[in-house]
Amino acid sequence: MSPGLHEIGKILISISLIIFVIGLFLFFGNKIPLLGKLPGDIVLKGKNFIFYFPIVTSLILSLIISLILYFLRK
Repeated sequence: MSPGLHEIGKILISISLIIFVIGLFLFFGNKIPLLGKLPGDIVLKGKNFIFYFPIVTSLILSLIISLILYFLRK
């Protein structure tokens, strides 16, 4: 197998795993406790709208994903 095809295969597997994890998150996301309900998540409720920005949840998920990727690259 040529080196170019080996790299394309690794990229396709990585993309597939990312899509799989996103799918799991969308399927089971509402069953994970405290997800989106952490202190620091912004919720503004108006008369006709609700604005929701989960900033702390996003930071924690980013940290977890970064750590996983860091350990997978070693």
